[in-house]
Amino acid sequence: MEDEIMKKRSMIVAALCSMCLALSNPIPAMADASKVVTLGADLTDEQKNTMMKYFKADASQVQIITVNNQDERNYLGKYISSAQIGTRTLSCAYVKPTQSGGIKVRTANLNYVTCNMLANALSTAGVSNCEAVAACPYEVSGTGALTGVMMAYETASGKQLDSTKKDLATKEVVVTGDVAQQVGGDNATNIINQAKLQIIGDNVQNADEIYNIVNNIAIQNNVSLSSDELNTITALLQEIVQQNYDIQEMKQTLESIQKNLDKTMNNDSSSDDSSSDDSSSDGEEDLVDEDSSDGEDITEDVDSDVLDGAKESYTEDASVAEDTGMNDVLEPDDGSEDDGMGIPEATEDGTQDNYEEITETPEGTDSTDTSTDESDSSSDDGTGIPEATGDETYETDESYGETSDSGDQGTDESTDSYDQSTDEGTDASTEDTLNTDSLDDASKAQFDQAEQFCEGEYNGDIAVLNAVMPNAAQPTVTLDTDTASKLTKKVLEAYLNVLKDGGATYTASETDIYVSSQLNMVNNDMKKIFSIETEPATDDILAAQSAEDRQTLYNDTMKFFEQLYGESTDTSAQQESTDETSYDEESYDEESYNEEY
Repeated sequence: MEDEIMKKRSMIVAALCSMCLALSNPIPAMADASKVVTLGADLTDEQKNTMMKYFKADASQVQIITVNNQDERNYLGKYISSAQIGTRTLSCAYVKPTQSGGIKVRTANLNYVTCNMLANALSTAGVSNCEAVAACPYEVSGTGALTGVMMAYETASGKQLDSTKKDLATKEVVVTGDVAQQVGGDNATNIINQAKLQIIGDNVQNADEIYNIVNNIAIQNNVSLSSDELNTITALLQEIVQQNYDIQEMKQTLESIQKNLDKTMNNDSSSDDSSSDDSSSDGEEDLVDEDSSDGEDITEDVDSDVLDGAKESYTEDASVAEDTGMNDVLEPDDGSEDDGMGIPEATEDGTQDNYEEITETPEGTDSTDTSTDESDSSSDDGTGIPEATGDETYETDESYGETSDSGDQGTDESTDSYDQSTDEGTDASTEDTLNTDSLDDASKAQFDQAEQFCEGEYNGDIAVLNAVMPNAAQPTVTLDTDTASKLTKKVLEAYLNVLKDGGATYTASETDIYVSSQLNMVNNDMKKIFSIETEPATDDILAAQSAEDRQTLYNDTMKFFEQLYGESTDTSAQQESTDETSYDEESYDEESYNEEY
């Protein structure tokens, strides 16, 4: 459970980072210095173009900043490991500071970080008024969103946010994410926002009083929090209240956020009367009182058609999340313990938990199916965005002949067979679980090579191993016949599931280390099978193997799959590398981009 929380933390915190970063890398001012766009460095040029179209942003009228992986590491490094931060930055942001109107946030294709979560964190960072849009050309967690928004705000406003407050904003998203896994995203954000509103408004400093306030708010909202969760929220709020916020501005901002939370919780756009106190009416007036040099509200003026089928959320209109299906992935499944959010990207890789536990989390299943259906309407890239067809991630997958039909079939069949093999660890139903009849010829050829590799690597057949990996050394880990047989079956079942799925249910994440979505799925499965990030269960087929042997087997296995998919990444080196310069090389050249657009 702790591992899952850490993974989900990394995704949420990275979202904060993307907002922060947009503030710290200013570039020469253009025609309108009040609006800034941040683009994820690891998007293709076509995808960046897609985002500019979604934002309706003219490159000659806005400043453009590229947010790269090193930027995220600068913000997140003190909270999570380099491996959890990942190597890719995908989220984008469009920000315009305003003189009034509060914090308005719109999100698109971010299935973990919500508009209210970002707005709440921005208030903690010291922002009182701004319009912000955080999005991606295809569905991701949004872990890089906050970094970009905060970076953009600082650049556009010309004001540096207080570093302590930005740090607290990051912590707030981490805490909100942890609590959200148990009680749901809206409930978690609602409790923390209400508590902030009361504690800052009354200047409550005492930890016991803060604890009681949080507990009472949770009870009033019919939410049960553990003592650990209460203590964590209390510690965060105690730090926040000690900062020198403008109480009136902060209160007004929090009241505006609370209004939208009330609408979202009640699923009623007319629920303004449910405001916590009469003074919030001033906040509503400010929301209507636009103060913009061009009269344009960038959170309203987006081209949603460009991101066909995107899940959106919007602080000014709770119905947006309902209409686009965003609410379907925000609330926890009753009784769910491991993945309260039911969101595919709520893990390091964004896929594994939903892939394995789909039978236990109906909400997550719906989300995955929705994603699959939406990708069917696209032109082969799996994103639902025509402009993104140039992304080699999807071209790589297409070369293996996946279709949406086989992907749908794989979603149902692969889950059952993989769970069965994991639980039973036997050779029963081998003919069914390793049946490749539904695969096309290219995928069958890949599976055949995987069979040969397993025979050579796990059973010690050097001749067979050299046939599929000519430069492979003799296996250094010797397995007994029974263990080798069970491991072979488990690896092949997992890979067959990936081939059947065809990458259709996969959601890209900033933590991905490969271009091919199928290869990222394989990597996630292999980490589970070889217990790379957790200790194996006592009845696991590799329980008797040392951590070093499991790591060696995992490394050798991934080298084979890297060769199979034409990616030469050294898996172990990627996971352990802390070389910061490599990420800078992936930074997008703003000057060349501006010339193009």
